[in-house]
Amino acid sequence: MYKQIVEQTDHRTTPIPDGPWVMTQRWEHLLFLHFPLNKETMGPYIPEGLTLDTYEGEAWITILPFVISDMHIRNLPPLPFVNNYLELNVRTYVKRNGVSGLYFLSLDASKILAVMGARLTTLPYYYARMSMFEQDGQYHFYSQRKGKTGSLLQGSYRPHSGFYVPKDISLDQWLLERYYAWSSLGSLLVEVGIHHTKWEVQKAQAEIQAYNLTPFPVQEMTKPPLLHYVRSKRVLLWALNLVK
Repeated sequence: MYKQIVEQTDHRTTPIPDGPWVMTQRWEHLLFLHFPLNKETMGPYIPEGLTLDTYEGEAWITILPFVISDMHIRNLPPLPFVNNYLELNVRTYVKRNGVSGLYFLSLDASKILAVMGARLTTLPYYYARMSMFEQDGQYHFYSQRKGKTGSLLQGSYRPHSGFYVPKDISLDQWLLERYYAWSSLGSLLVEVGIHHTKWEVQKAQAEIQAYNLTPFPVQEMTKPPLLHYVRSKRVLLWALNLVK
């Protein structure tokens, strides 16, 4: 299975990372809430070493709740106690030395051991009270971060179309087909390489009751979001690198 995934690279706009992958996860019931916004709003939150990426002059920020399951180190069985948990990440779109990728603004998880493990690898995870359940084909998600920041997401979503593969050079492809991600660590950047088969998505409907997740006022997001739903995706991850 993994060999077949690694060999499928035609859809990538960037080379597959050097060396062997070190971890695999299954991502399930993903909701991509993509919001366009002025690049002047997003620009101040991009660290040195990265440049803001835009599509037809607009910056984008994505809120992504999902389930992580079947997580394990290469050639080892699933990790005990952290094999299945909820995650919520908020990211924007950037480039580094011409390579397109994602910049994580925040990362929340529902299991404290997963958060502690991620922080040991320098990723800026936070523990949050989270829940997800399915009822009549609709997924209900709740996340409230512990501590003073209180980042919140509450809503429900469902797929709303048949499956489709984003067209080349489309906005869908620009948002989804990204295989490097960065986060900040002081004056350095943490880089992780990612690989999976090409995205096959569905359009989605969502009702968001509350959210407070962005570093800027939510009133800056004046346009309606573009939504994608993905049932499941097997993902391969490479070792983290510290870069300037």
